[in-house]
Amino acid sequence: MFPIKARGALSLLRAVKEPRFLRLNTTTTTDYEPPRIEKSINSVQLLGRVGADPQKKGTEEHPIAVFSMATHTNYRYESGQFLQRTEWHRIVCFKPGLRETILNFLKKGQRVHVTGRITYGEVKGDDGTARSTTAIAADDVIFFNSAEQKRK
Repeated sequence: MFPIKARGALSLLRAVKEPRFLRLNTTTTTDYEPPRIEKSINSVQLLGRVGADPQKKGTEEHPIAVFSMATHTNYRYESGQFLQRTEWHRIVCFKPGLRETILNFLKKGQRVHVTGRITYGEVKGDDGTARSTTAIAADDVIFFNSAEQKRK
């Protein structure tokens, strides 16, 4: 928790009543090394199926491989009814070697294991409105061959 520098009870009360919210993506640059650097963890592992063939997006200087991935959670109610819930994830890859492998070999329906980190951002649409996005930035992707792919 960050200490609140208050000059009096009124300042402290104002700080409590008017909380300040941090932006989702913040970058801090300093000329000196802080006395204590904290470690943090932002790690995601997903195992599921590719929703569509990967697309190459971004610019020529900074290309990105993007694909969707589905994961499932299975439920069984006390009545015996079975329910499967599907979550869709947006996967982005910036790493040059992994990006090219994904674009060349990954196909719709293929089972994959993705290790990466969750990222948040903002994208402006064609009409100029900003909308927030969530994606998984892939650090590693493991491809699984299905029985159909082995037959081909």
